[in-house]
Parts: sequence; structure tokens; C-alpha cells
Amino acid sequence: MSITLYQLDGCPYCEKVADRLDELDVDYETAWTDAMHSDRNEVKRVSGQRGVPVLVDEDRGVTMSESANILEYVERTLA
Repeated sequence: MSITLYQLDGCPYCEKVADRLDELDVDYETAWTDAMHSDRNEVKRVSGQRGVPVLVDEDRGVTMSESANILEYVERTLA
């Protein structure tokens, strides 16, 4: 499985997603992002915007942002 979670240290929305992935024993890679929105070029490249969290599920061809949407996807697809 090839899942990447783009997150910012200390971001409560990112932590909610990471915690749920950990609870479900989902293997994922963390891509830590810069605190400055203007420096989040990698996040913008993969998702079209600079906000985090962003989840990329390469196996299913899914890239999504917004923690609520990501958590719904995780429950529906990865749980």
C-alpha cells in the first residue's frame, strides 16, 4: 500500500488523521510540511492547494484534503 499523509507538526487536524490511521494499523508515510503556506510547494504540486492535511493513496489514485473528508475516506476504504 502506498499512502502518504502530508502534515504539519502541531496541526490538530493532521493529528486526528494520523491517529486514526495508526489506530487502524494502516501503513503510511508522513511528509512533513513547512509551517509557511508559501513554502508548501510539494503539497501544492500534489493537491493543487497548500493546506494540510493531504492524503495521497497512490494505489487507488486518490488525493484529498480536509480532515473530515480524509477521515470519511479512511473509514470507508481502509478500515
